[in-house]
Amino acid sequence: MRVLIADDDEIYRSLLCSTLPRWGYQVVAVSDGERALASLATEGAPALAILDWMMPGLSGPEVCKRVRASPGPRYTYILLLTARSKMEEVVEGLEAGADDYLTKPFVASELRARLRTAARILGLQENLLESRRELEVLATHDPLTQLWNRRAILERLSREWARALREKKSMAVLLADVDRFKEVNDRFGHAVGDQALCEVARRLTAALRPYDLLGRFGGEEFLVAFSTDDPESVGRVAERLREAVAASPFSANGLDIPFSVSIGMAVAPAHPAAGAEALILAADGALYRAKREGRNRVCICTLASGPADPAAALARSTGSSRS
Repeated sequence: MRVLIADDDEIYRSLLCSTLPRWGYQVVAVSDGERALASLATEGAPALAILDWMMPGLSGPEVCKRVRASPGPRYTYILLLTARSKMEEVVEGLEAGADDYLTKPFVASELRARLRTAARILGLQENLLESRRELEVLATHDPLTQLWNRRAILERLSREWARALREKKSMAVLLADVDRFKEVNDRFGHAVGDQALCEVARRLTAALRPYDLLGRFGGEEFLVAFSTDDPESVGRVAERLREAVAASPFSANGLDIPFSVSIGMAVAPAHPAAGAEALILAADGALYRAKREGRNRVCICTLASGPADPAAALARSTGSSRS
């Protein structure tokens, strides 16, 4: 564990710098409060700080207050070193945000015990953070393909629509559905079907840019979304995705299983009169056309800018293509 030591007393600073490494700690040492605050504000800052109460620039309690006023992603455990022993002064340091204190001159064994306590608390906190990260992944990702799940991809699509609206860009939504997926499940079993979905997800991911949105929309259907300055290029993106999936058979249990996707695509300038839901509806209609016209193809629906009645415009664009 890395420890920040901030003390303007060279004797105490040298003592701590020589003692803590023997106990297994990595030391970062500074001699004033401003440098201590700057060190704690950097990326990868030490999670544990030992601050002298009286320092040039900023005192230990002042550093505590500023650290607590701008908390980072990880908690900083702060131990104050002070020659003050009056209860009201100790309370002042704790209320400033310190977690613990130790009076000078300190006993090495007591300091070591307090550092172990700090390390134990920081370890528990890190476990809680890791558990929260795992829960966030479970709440936002599809457990099979590890892509965004339906709720998460819709939330991100809504944000991307708002950004496209601010930047006066067009928005593209693509719905890709695995062709004849039921036949794969019926013939080879659901385990192979699951492997096939994971392979489709992998191929789609490889064919997209890192910042494009991709999620499992439901069943064997995937949603792709991105904003663009060049609506004409969206068709090329859709075709690239289709080709990536159909390029080679999927191998499972010694068998080569050919598979493909049909893609429905919708593009429109972001407009306050419509929304991302309108694009999904249009892409869905285009997808049904692609299925009816033979599968393994891309069908496109382009919406006009700023329709007076978005729903009516979509109905005219998609027609009665559902089957």
